[in-house]
Amino acid sequence: MSLVETDWLEKNINSVKIIDCSWHMPQTKRNGLEEYKNQHIPNSIFFDLDDNSKKKINLPHMLVNKSDWEEIVSKMGIKNEDKIVIYDNSDVISSCRCWFNFIYFGHNPRLVHVLNGGLKKWIKENKKVTNEITNVQTSSYKSFEKKELVKNKKLIDQNIDEKNFKVIDARSKERFDGKVPEPRKGLRSGSIKNSFCIPFNLCIKKDKTFKNKEELQLVFETCLENIKEENIVFSCGSGVTACVLALAYSLINDKYQPCIYDGSWSEYGII
Repeated sequence: MSLVETDWLEKNINSVKIIDCSWHMPQTKRNGLEEYKNQHIPNSIFFDLDDNSKKKINLPHMLVNKSDWEEIVSKMGIKNEDKIVIYDNSDVISSCRCWFNFIYFGHNPRLVHVLNGGLKKWIKENKKVTNEITNVQTSSYKSFEKKELVKNKKLIDQNIDEKNFKVIDARSKERFDGKVPEPRKGLRSGSIKNSFCIPFNLCIKKDKTFKNKEELQLVFETCLENIKEENIVFSCGSGVTACVLALAYSLINDKYQPCIYDGSWSEYGII
């Protein structure tokens, strides 16, 4: 199971590596790192989604190369055999992007988890928080890329005619239908031809926990005749909320390997 609950983490807090991957949309004027410095779950390490993405490219949150990933994770003190719990304090459930990154780079999916409800639920339950920065001992992390878990623009374009997989977009219906402008400058409105839309927040309850399996099944049945399909690719604005859908779908289809169009609309929608 990709999710763990707050009570479980509290009991196992000293036997897992904990990552705070809080990232906020620019218009919120919030800073994940500053919030982490103020309060976080004990023993957690901050993962900066912007800093730990590909540099020297005009696309947000693109995957780094293998050697850069090994350096990033080694500096976090994480080992290949570690069980990892990732959380966030974000409206866009950014922990799911970090979850996907670890799976893409070969960490055992059974060892990578997202904290259901994130920091918000943890604090609501009066569980311990701290502002103490975790002392990290550098590791020697090794990775391998599961390149089949990422699609590029060429493959997305080819698929419009070939229809080898279904593309599901996590953006709002208004953005998908082109009825509102994109928040990122330089992008046209609209969506990929023949793609479907499931706004990621349809998978999330008001308290930022994921809906249960039966509820999620109803959500995905709006686009899929068969929820056992495995050839599903998720897209969004910049590759973050696509991973929310990927995790949600994995909760109802345990054979599904998360697959993302990494460039998403930030690439496809360039004017």
